[in-house]
Amino acid sequence: MKNENTAIRTIYFSIVASTLLAIIKGLAGFFGNSYALIADAIESTTDIFSSLLVLFGLKYAKRPADDNHPYGHGKIEPLITFLVVGFLLLSAVLIAYNSIQNIQTAHLPPKPWTLLVLGGIIIWKETSFRLVLKKSIETNSSSLKADAWHHRSDAITSVMAFVGITIALLFGDGFETADDWAALFAAGFIVYNSYLIFRPALGEVMDEHLYDDLIEEIRQISIGVEGVLGTEKCFVRKAGTKYHVDLHALVNGDISVSEGHAISHKLKDTLIKKIPNLEHVLIHIEPK
Repeated sequence: MKNENTAIRTIYFSIVASTLLAIIKGLAGFFGNSYALIADAIESTTDIFSSLLVLFGLKYAKRPADDNHPYGHGKIEPLITFLVVGFLLLSAVLIAYNSIQNIQTAHLPPKPWTLLVLGGIIIWKETSFRLVLKKSIETNSSSLKADAWHHRSDAITSVMAFVGITIALLFGDGFETADDWAALFAAGFIVYNSYLIFRPALGEVMDEHLYDDLIEEIRQISIGVEGVLGTEKCFVRKAGTKYHVDLHALVNGDISVSEGHAISHKLKDTLIKKIPNLEHVLIHIEPK
């Protein structure tokens, strides 16, 4: 529960930050003749909606297990991540389309003061990325990680806009569209970033084998439990911020069923105590 609450507080931070930045970028882009900044504002606007989706997902994932969802509701997290990726791709398409339109249309060069705005935005978004990514690692949340990469992609598009505006200002006539080209390249980066976010979420939905380190930790803890002589199969799958484990434990084949049952409960309790991110642990006793 602590992880979920931390993730939700972090998402509120993202929503407020994206809202403020969308307004600042939009105004600066409009009055500063910079489509790259307007493109940045478009992405920040999609960030708001994607963060709202993540917030919904995190709150839904907190629901306890019930008769229809015996393993809880954590699988909604990667599904929300897919929607977040959809928003990223939508913003990339909008930015690319409008960039091409602006490249083909003569317009005034961007104003120098827009560089100051972009400089502040770059620092803020990179700081936000590092903060949210740190929280995503702490809480083990895939959707929060996706939200963190929204901040990083925003920082990159701002860097590209900064470069484009600088070129337009330095070289003058004939280079007015440099920031539009920068926005177009930024759209390409957003598409690439979308894949990096999508791939691990897909693995989570498909219960892909991705947790070798966790499995090794489970095996090491298990053999330290009295009565456990070793382990065989160990399967791990992730749902939200928690893991579900199926473990085959080896015990003395001559002990009673009751003794084996007691060992399995002791093993389960030990694993959950020492690895807080474990939620469901199913122990199958094997005679050695």
